[in-house]
Amino acid sequence: MVFSAEQNNRLQLYYSRIVAKSFYDEYLYYKIIDMKKSGLKRSVNWCFILVGVFIFTIVSCSSSDEPDPVPSTEYKSILELENAVDSLHIELAIATRDNNFFAPAWGADDITTSYYSSKADYREIDQRLTSPYNERLVTIWKSSYKIIHSVNNIFFNAANLEVSDMNKKDMLLGEAYFIRGFMYHYLTRVFGKVPLQLDPEPHIEFTLSETVNIYKQIESDWLEAERMLPESYPGVETGAPRPNNGTARAFLARLYLDWGGFPLEDASKYQEAASSAKKVMENHDSHGFDLMEDLDDLWTLEHRFNKESVFTIEHCVDCIQGGNRKMGKLGNPGELGGWEDTFSEIKFFETFPENHRKNATFITDPMIEDPYTTPSGGPTVNWTAFIIQQNPILAKITGKGDIPRSSFESDRNDYMMRYAEVLLIYAEASARAGNINQDAWEALNKIRRRAELLPPDTPNPDVDLSSGDLAELAFTERGWEFAGEFLRWFDLTRMERVDAVLRDAYRNDISSTVSDPNHPDYGQPVVERVQIIGSTGKDNYFSPLPQRMIDEYPNLEN
Repeated sequence: MVFSAEQNNRLQLYYSRIVAKSFYDEYLYYKIIDMKKSGLKRSVNWCFILVGVFIFTIVSCSSSDEPDPVPSTEYKSILELENAVDSLHIELAIATRDNNFFAPAWGADDITTSYYSSKADYREIDQRLTSPYNERLVTIWKSSYKIIHSVNNIFFNAANLEVSDMNKKDMLLGEAYFIRGFMYHYLTRVFGKVPLQLDPEPHIEFTLSETVNIYKQIESDWLEAERMLPESYPGVETGAPRPNNGTARAFLARLYLDWGGFPLEDASKYQEAASSAKKVMENHDSHGFDLMEDLDDLWTLEHRFNKESVFTIEHCVDCIQGGNRKMGKLGNPGELGGWEDTFSEIKFFETFPENHRKNATFITDPMIEDPYTTPSGGPTVNWTAFIIQQNPILAKITGKGDIPRSSFESDRNDYMMRYAEVLLIYAEASARAGNINQDAWEALNKIRRRAELLPPDTPNPDVDLSSGDLAELAFTERGWEFAGEFLRWFDLTRMERVDAVLRDAYRNDISSTVSDPNHPDYGQPVVERVQIIGSTGKDNYFSPLPQRMIDEYPNLEN
């Protein structure tokens, strides 16, 4: 969120206290668990004293005449609740600002990483050989449960809060429900079975919940969010940096689409996915959702807030939450000064339809000089002529000249869902529910038209489809539309397509050759440098539980 100066000052103070309190909570949390494990009844007074000194030291560095808004028990004012919910968005931005949170996405066929550098954690996911000692999994687990713990504290502290403006209280609590559902949905997509924690009290009996119960809890949270949130969030930028009730309903559509596929395979949920998506479509104007006319505009700093976003996580270098550390140099090869975190896989690039969307998604001939500092243009190099590793560049990661190549941090926001996904959910879910209709075809065709840089709402017989396997057409379209957006892996697993796209005979059937006559390998085929080693079967769809968490909570193995 872009806050006013007054809000920033208030939140800087609040969040510094939240950080201090977080140290206190976490220390005490584990101290209580240790005591429960050992059965001791000894006092923790010294813990209180030491942590109290630490909190006093931090708080005293930020002088203010305001009363301390950090609640130690129940909230006494709407301001305390508002600050707590604001801090959830800050925590979410911090958790998602780098690639750690999205590491499972490297298992898909749209992105790959460096085959030789310090990307071992991403590389083992890319190779389908993920270890329970992978530190990225620990980061996902701990950051997700930290946010869930914050949400649970909000519900506890706000339970008896009496306010004159109940609509505002409901809106803030609706956000908390939405964010808890968001975190649990991501956790279960990554790990499958995870513990459900719905109250702030630490539990030594930290056990796994059945997937269907997790889905039901997510559904409950998002239904509650939809009930409590307004049609449009007051006083925020276009682009849904704060959720509205259309956001909650759109995410319900995504949940139901997942519910129809692996692992639960409840086909009745496809109709609910279609109905939920249709409800958002029918009210998209009220929610502020629509397609952008040009895909290129979606990946620029200038349009970081735009009407296509159903929910945006805002990153801001000069704000409390900090900048986005997934873009810029992380997508460039070493010879262009990049860190080589994220490339496109070659087969995926080769099968991508030749149209405007492909030009918006990839950079095939990057300038040798940085286009940010040399906007007038200059000599280029084809991706097949990269010396270290030949993989196409994803423009969605690097930008097209508005982020300096030397930068690893920017103000680029993250789309957690775009309106394009609502349309494609409707098309696919309608077909899988056996309810193919003209509106479903039109939803697909809007995406197809824009891919050709045609007006999305204007029928075009050269592009539009009205026959064929709509479910498969929409599923395939999702792959092209959301390439490089860390979504593909979850589509491949829900439809059990991992082996189809990662098996050696398909993935390594590559036709591209080195095109530069001056390159030592001129005319030779390029190869995918990171190869699949592990299983591509359903036994390897979910990431292993982090060993560090199992060591702390042995019941997770049961």
